[in-house]
Amino acid sequence: MSEFSIAENFSQYFAIKFANTKALRQAAFKIRYGVYCDELGWEPENERQMETDKCDNYSFHCVLEHKRTKTFAGCIRLVIPPADNPQLKLPFEESCLDSAIPGAIDTQQLPRGGFGEISRLAVLSDFRRREKEKNTPYVLNNVNPDVVFSEIERRNFPNIAMGLYLSGLALAEICNHVGILVMMEPRLNRRLQRFGLPFEQIGEETDYHGRRAMFYLSRENFHRELTSQISELYDIIYNDLKKQMFFIPYTNLADK
Repeated sequence: MSEFSIAENFSQYFAIKFANTKALRQAAFKIRYGVYCDELGWEPENERQMETDKCDNYSFHCVLEHKRTKTFAGCIRLVIPPADNPQLKLPFEESCLDSAIPGAIDTQQLPRGGFGEISRLAVLSDFRRREKEKNTPYVLNNVNPDVVFSEIERRNFPNIAMGLYLSGLALAEICNHVGILVMMEPRLNRRLQRFGLPFEQIGEETDYHGRRAMFYLSRENFHRELTSQISELYDIIYNDLKKQMFFIPYTNLADK
């Protein structure tokens, strides 16, 4: 058994990058293309081999770098509805608003610019597949996962998605948001609950690339209940991202 914690293992092999350049954002779009277009077929293929939508223009993006190979393993974004343009909506508001549970959190009443939706989490199959699997992965930078990744590195692959979710959470805290939304499968919510992320279900299950529902996490619960190991990982990711970001966090002028 490894003597290192989840956080130490994760930070040994991976680094979160705030996509503050065109090149890094395009790296995220290429990862999304590999997963959502090439692998899953959820979005149409295109010649650019980048998966994008209009929400990308008002989102913060992160990519996860595999340190040794300098390969990007996954990505995530935090979509933030601009305060100065109420017509711009979250993915949830565009596609699944009619599934909202009456009496639950109403996103229309939340301060625009002061909350966001975590979406477009994607992890390339290179970093999900087992060593002996025969399916051909979508590979960036001509990396052959059967040759490049050691068994010790593979043991950390299951933590990639958690690291990306925590990145979205860290972005929201750095932005001083009142809460975050995530569209996910109820079984994933149960797993996140076990790690100390008490999301509240605010939407009925709907068929959105499988049975999914909208969940909300308020700021006071961002990391108050995290397990010790996940909390340690969150602190590393939060501090790494904060060093890379420079902007004015959301302020509710009504509170002043």
